Amino acid sequence: MKFVELAAELKKGLAPVYLVEGDEAYFRDHAVRSIREACGLTQPALNETHADGEGLKGDRLVSFLSDLRTLPFFDERRLVRVTEFYPSERDWEIFAPYVKSPCPSTVLVIVNGGKKANAADLKRKGGVVYVDCSRESEEMLSRWLYGMMKRANLSADADAVSLMVRYCNQDAARMKTETEKLRLLLGENGRVTREVVEGEIAKDTEYKIYELTQAASRRNASAFSEILHDLMEKGFDEYAALAALTSHYRTLYEISNMSGGDAEVAKTLGIKPYAVQKNREAASRLGKEKVKALYERLYALSAGARSGEYTKSGALLAATAKIFFD
Repeated sequence: MKFVELAAELKKGLAPVYLVEGDEAYFRDHAVRSIREACGLTQPALNETHADGEGLKGDRLVSFLSDLRTLPFFDERRLVRVTEFYPSERDWEIFAPYVKSPCPSTVLVIVNGGKKANAADLKRKGGVVYVDCSRESEEMLSRWLYGMMKRANLSADADAVSLMVRYCNQDAARMKTETEKLRLLLGENGRVTREVVEGEIAKDTEYKIYELTQAASRRNASAFSEILHDLMEKGFDEYAALAALTSHYRTLYEISNMSGGDAEVAKTLGIKPYAVQKNREAASRLGKEKVKALYERLYALSAGARSGEYTKSGALLAATAKIFFD
């Protein structure tokens, strides 16, 4: 199940074995807290234990599984949390009998950040309830953020929520922090509008880089200069700006030479279909030959700055001139 579905499932009851896995640390931590709360522990010092999954192999795994059958003290359940547990298929054979016949008073939560080569795929094993804590799509995060704002007694416009997701670079932990800030700022029943987000939520550097490249594509020199100046004040340097611009025009060049639908191209390039659509529009405005010339010139300037042929400031100025005045 997806992380956002966990709360509803916990209302139906607890499972004996959970796999909480994914690259979004906030979702993992929140899932563990939700399971812990559902356990209703009154004596956590006695009935909550942690283990490092790296050491659970062979005889140590056998001993660990035996300990899972320890009865709780003064509580109905014990909570056992194991982090970064990637058993081999051989170790899974040791582990599987417990999953088939678990201790009814123990809730085992395996918390993994990702996957490892040659490890058993736990989420496909019977008896393990999989909680997907991967980074979600912008649409899913927007719905999640809207719900979190509602629980914080804030109302929000749809475009404001989507903008905040982008400003926070889809970082759930940061969205949580920023929502708490807005609750304090706006007060009970406050309304989050686009203007509030633009005025109160700091843009993530990655989003500002996106704005920089989009300003370049639109040939909006004033917006480009303002965004670049802001990035430089925050520690962004000329090499990074050149690299971002070169990467952007490389993507435009690749897309201008690719056929197929937006979804197909997005899968090939590892980007989102919406980004393909926008980049195709930008490439169409500029023209295929112009895109090619920009990419080749920016690549040469970036390489030249790295090799010492140009100063980094001179290379960036030349790149800006090529984009806006050639």
